[in-house]
Amino acid sequence: MAAGCLEDPSLERHFKGHRDAITSVDFSLNKKQLASGSMDSCLMIWSMRPQMRAYRFVGHKDAVMCVQFSPSGNLVASGSRDKTVRLWVPSVKGESTVFKAHTATVRSVHFSSDGQSLVTASDDKTVKVWTVHRQKFLFSLSQHINWVRCARFSPDGRLIVSASDDKTVKLWDKTSRECIHSFCEHGGFVNHVDFHPGGTCIAAAGTDNTVKVWDVRMNRLLQHYQVHSAVVNSLSFHPSGNYLVTASNDSTLKILDLLEGRLLYTLHGHQGPATCVAFSRAGDLFASGGSDEQVMVWKTNFDAADYGDVLKTQKSGTSVDGTHHTLTVSILEQRLTLTEDKLKECLENQQKIIQNKKS
Repeated sequence: MAAGCLEDPSLERHFKGHRDAITSVDFSLNKKQLASGSMDSCLMIWSMRPQMRAYRFVGHKDAVMCVQFSPSGNLVASGSRDKTVRLWVPSVKGESTVFKAHTATVRSVHFSSDGQSLVTASDDKTVKVWTVHRQKFLFSLSQHINWVRCARFSPDGRLIVSASDDKTVKLWDKTSRECIHSFCEHGGFVNHVDFHPGGTCIAAAGTDNTVKVWDVRMNRLLQHYQVHSAVVNSLSFHPSGNYLVTASNDSTLKILDLLEGRLLYTLHGHQGPATCVAFSRAGDLFASGGSDEQVMVWKTNFDAADYGDVLKTQKSGTSVDGTHHTLTVSILEQRLTLTEDKLKECLENQQKIIQNKKS
């Protein structure tokens, strides 16, 4: 499809039912359900089918800080200010198992892509890994010196990335349980971090209003975006790996084109801070939540060519993590090298001018 034919993102629908700020949103694999967590201590499961009622899950004793569907969609994990994690069955009964995960607020929950493990992050400054079956504690990662806001498994499950109020993003080896690298370029707390679908980059959002993209193989900064005018709370990679959506206290969502290294769209929907955002697994939708107690579902539209390719690849049974993502990263690297070359050229020219003046 020609770029000129692509439409802008559009607001598909919005859900009202929470009684306080939304903290987290996530789609199920089949897009039939959308989970949201809120400061009102409830978890809501919204049906994407028209006229279907939402489920309100009550169990947490304090604010629900994070929610995520398991890869199969059969479970929803939630973390709370009550220091517990709950695993819910997203059906009308709303049954859940609960376990005390941390000694302080649980800020983040994330399933590994095989659905076997769960990583949690907390204000107790630790990152913990658990088995999903029977919620057995496996190990703890404890080098952060302030609250840990977010932790994610890499797509292949070999790495864990964590973001903290100590202004660092740390990369961990899951097997050796050692910190491989600390990224310290953020000028403020780091609210959110996630892996590129290809597993080769990470993106982080901070209270310094920036979004940064690093290469985790070379441990170097690839891109730095200063597009928001306030704290960036959340971000999500499109499954093609070519776009990033961000949510900020400036009340906007922004779509970044990673291949071009530029801002593509600014979306105004929320009244007040936009607190969370997430693409669906196919990338044709994304959801956002705000302090305005609203959950919004947007149709992506602009990436029709991209997610068509992703869906074709998924149907044909080949790996989505192949050429598409490597291409994104190699193009980013080429751009970076180009910039470095230009800088070098510029410095050399300056030196020549100085020398010519001297002679």
